[in-house]
Amino acid sequence: MANRFDFYISTQQDLCDAVEAFGIVPLFQNAVPGFSVEEHVDPRVWFGDGEGVWEWKGPVIRETGCAYGKFLFQKAAFISREWFLDFANFRRCGDDFDTLYENGEAPRADKRLYDLIAENGPVLSSRLKYLGDYRRGGHTGFDTTVTRLQAQTYVLISDFVYQRDRFGNPYGWGVCEYSTPEQWMGEPFTAHVYEKTPEESYARLLAQIASISGTNEAAVRKFL
Repeated sequence: MANRFDFYISTQQDLCDAVEAFGIVPLFQNAVPGFSVEEHVDPRVWFGDGEGVWEWKGPVIRETGCAYGKFLFQKAAFISREWFLDFANFRRCGDDFDTLYENGEAPRADKRLYDLIAENGPVLSSRLKYLGDYRRGGHTGFDTTVTRLQAQTYVLISDFVYQRDRFGNPYGWGVCEYSTPEQWMGEPFTAHVYEKTPEESYARLLAQIASISGTNEAAVRKFL
């Protein structure tokens, strides 16, 4: 089967189109060859001197309404609203976070950070660290915990916020804004995320990614 992920990404609109067309778009190279932005991007907008993929992440999230976060091998991916329903259902095994915690399957550190995001989101990482006392002498493990919550799909990155110079121009690296999918996507997510069984969602994801990538099922299973 041929790889259908053949977009050449040189503009912000190209990236939006890829998210809408394929549903799942990893940012970096991964276990499925040829299935990433990194492998299909104009080098000038990957790590060039001007605006590029790194500056487009926030606008793409806002324009498409997709989920974005470290969902795969602790690396980032864009997942459309449609396909995030199946991805979250599969990764959560059909359980919301409170159920996961009550079943003893999430540590207290995860509960603390999840509750902060659920109560204050969308919230910038800097504000979140302040609220949670993640500092020297306070709580530790912020990066590890927030990455784990993203992999489990209980948390996502809903935007990137930039500092601005006196002329109003953004500069530096964008600061992550965290939300729960329930906050970011609202009722279209909450009303439908658990409609299928996790097994049904997994089968749909397998078929979708195999179709896009032309990769055998074993490789796709590893990818997921």
